[in-house]
Amino acid sequence: MDWITGIQNAINYIEEHLLEEIDYEEIARQSYSSGYHFQRVFGILCGYTVGEYIRNRRLSLAGIELQTEKAKVIDVALKYGYDSPDSFAKAFQKFHGITPSKARMDGAILNSFSRLSLKISLEGGKMMNYKMEEKPELVLTGYKRHFTGTPAKRSEQEEAFYLETRINQYALHGLARDCATNYNVITNFDYEGYDFYIAALLSEWETNHLDEILGEQEKDRFEKITVPAGLYLVCETEKERYPVTQVEELRRKAVSEWLPSSGYELADAPEIAVTHWFYEPDNDAVNDSRYVELWLPVVKA
Repeated sequence: MDWITGIQNAINYIEEHLLEEIDYEEIARQSYSSGYHFQRVFGILCGYTVGEYIRNRRLSLAGIELQTEKAKVIDVALKYGYDSPDSFAKAFQKFHGITPSKARMDGAILNSFSRLSLKISLEGGKMMNYKMEEKPELVLTGYKRHFTGTPAKRSEQEEAFYLETRINQYALHGLARDCATNYNVITNFDYEGYDFYIAALLSEWETNHLDEILGEQEKDRFEKITVPAGLYLVCETEKERYPVTQVEELRRKAVSEWLPSSGYELADAPEIAVTHWFYEPDNDAVNDSRYVELWLPVVKA
């Protein structure tokens, strides 16, 4: 599949219908792919969710209209899909940093979000170690939070999530008797974001008796995450002290370089990142050997 052409067709469709109620499934059809596959590839390659791209473009154009045409705020709000001036003002201030009424004043400084235009460039020619593996069903135990926004924003949310839930992590490590392996599960993708789980692999007995182990007051702390059996593209980061910083680029590389020429596409299944946290005090050789396995579910295109 020619991803450049497909995604550019979808972007062109979005731009032609910015002032209308947009059918997300129709956007995906413009790219010759399923809605699930399109929204994931769009986010990875373009750096924004589809919903965020549409919202930013509308707010950018609304700012221009308020500033140059001195249009009424209520008229602009309705034109760009907002039900009320209040909801429009809240979104506008978050995007531009000032209220819509101030945007109408001379000298007001606004933010601009330009139309995406994908360029054909010569890429590839680089080595990427990977393997294709049929994985059995995997039942993990963990807890989640819903993330939205750009990769940079999601990275901030992920870091905060880890910092705010240390007790849960320690409990999972204790239940799994494994402090060196972390599982992150990304699932329930939509046009705005996804669910992000911090999880561990418990024994079958502990998984089945988790409520009894935790007790009545704590039994809702964790939940089971069932990852269905399927085919996965498994890639590894370079070994270093903090390999998690490489994951986003590894994901982009797999989708932009390997996937288009492979005859496969992303499957409707969870994505998993397995971090191997080797640690020994005062042993840099061991600590620098940490790495992340990225499991991307795939299916024949």
